[in-house]
Amino acid sequence: MLILSIISTLLSNAVNSRRDVSILYNRIAILVLIYCIFNDILSLTVVTKGVGLHGGLLLINNITQIFHIFVYFISGIILTLTSFYPRKVWVSEYSSLSTLLSSRFVYYNTKIINKMGEQFKITEYPLIILFIVTGAIFLMSTNDLVSIFLSIELQSYGLYILSTIYRNSELSTTGGLIYFLLGGLSSCFILLGTGLLYANSGSTSLDSLYIITSLSDINSSDLWYKPYYINLSLVIFTIGFLFKVSAAPFHFWSPDVYDAIPTIVTTFVAIIAKISIFILLLQIVYYTNNSFVNGQGINWTYILLMSSLFSLIIGTVVGLTQFRIKRLLAYSTISHVGFILLALGISSIESTQAFIFYLTQYTISNLNVFFILIAMGFSLYCYTSENKEHEELLDKNNSPIQLVNQLKGFFYINPLLALSLAITIFSFAGIPPLVGFFGKQMVLSAALDKGLIFLSLIAIITSVIGAIYYLSIVKEMFFSEPEYKINTFLKNLTLKGNIINDKKIIDVDFKYNNIVLSSPISFIIANITLIILLFLFMNKEWLSMGTILAQILFHS
Repeated sequence: MLILSIISTLLSNAVNSRRDVSILYNRIAILVLIYCIFNDILSLTVVTKGVGLHGGLLLINNITQIFHIFVYFISGIILTLTSFYPRKVWVSEYSSLSTLLSSRFVYYNTKIINKMGEQFKITEYPLIILFIVTGAIFLMSTNDLVSIFLSIELQSYGLYILSTIYRNSELSTTGGLIYFLLGGLSSCFILLGTGLLYANSGSTSLDSLYIITSLSDINSSDLWYKPYYINLSLVIFTIGFLFKVSAAPFHFWSPDVYDAIPTIVTTFVAIIAKISIFILLLQIVYYTNNSFVNGQGINWTYILLMSSLFSLIIGTVVGLTQFRIKRLLAYSTISHVGFILLALGISSIESTQAFIFYLTQYTISNLNVFFILIAMGFSLYCYTSENKEHEELLDKNNSPIQLVNQLKGFFYINPLLALSLAITIFSFAGIPPLVGFFGKQMVLSAALDKGLIFLSLIAIITSVIGAIYYLSIVKEMFFSEPEYKINTFLKNLTLKGNIINDKKIIDVDFKYNNIVLSSPISFIIANITLIILLFLFMNKEWLSMGTILAQILFHS
């Protein structure tokens, strides 16, 4: 379905000369993803221990299918940012259900609803997102070294293009170029690791690799392969993927890239690329974790625990000095990747359950933060800043909120958005009873069960220190005076519109305060915030899913 839709979108892009129909392509892409979700849900019960496809190149099992659905769902939500205009006019006297259904409100709307925003002129945007989603889906389901490389490159190429898709933005082009050059370097590591694994085992199939690494009862002098060599190859192979997920010490590209590219693109780049790689690593770690042969050599998964330690420390300490909000979120992501790698490196039933839960809750929380930042930028339409630094920001149209001090006093402008951001940030910091607390608690519990006391202590200390930079955002929003004033031109302006129905045309006057955020964005932010806030009362299905998937993996 994805490939068919990519081909048809390519054809329609080629024959289309109008850029303003981009919004329709985005909506079609959402419908495609909804169809894919239903398709996976219907086939979910059929697959038990897994089905090999295309001669073993792909393996479909319960874990990959659940995360296919998750990736489709998250991608669909991100596409709503470019599928609907961000603002609308809301006049309460004419907003009864019958009026909304039977009438049409017509007004001069180009600037009010941001019709000429650059994200609505890029017809290729949904096409490239479908390419990336296809790469991510193949990567999660792959069962061969060749298809791993092809999938990661399909995903990565799409991300490079997506980063530079705003052609008029110098910053965006710079960020995309950094991403491309360092992404190419990480692909070299993956290719080198792949070559070494093939040279030593004689096969590109992951099944062969899993069989070889589980032969621990054979005398090592009888083996045709060197066990320490496989460990070394897997270390090099994994370094390439740690680059891609921006785990320390291979993280240096991500703050620059996140900050340079437009916020709408950052939302996708920061979230989707990580899910597929972590699910692939989960399966590789599980099947090769027994690769001690008569106690020789060090297990390759120690690199995950080392990277976890570096990520926790660097993500927290360097994050304290940041004043640009997307750089701060990049270091926050590095810190959370430390927790995910800690759960991944342990590889027990409990840690796998914690890993699945942490990955899903962090993805949803991260999505909410970016959505709120974008919504804040759109809600400042009627305001002008008294701070000259804010007015002179580069690429201000594509990333309206760039500095932490731009959120000063935002509670007095839009209290609900400020509260939503505060709740999500408290969840990042691990404040109970929000969902982020339970994620961290599950990972730490699994680490302590394995005897990793030092790493658990570091994780707890960095969580406490990391709360400082999260709380600085909350302090700016709630306890500072706003630097924004209502635009004097808009303040005195009376805007005109018409309500048209079958019987008559009614003239309507409205003011600047009738311009509000559109329903799709508000609806998504409200729902995700409620999930984060009320997790305690609706946790059964979510936690059960993690438990069932971990049990299936460990007993398959």
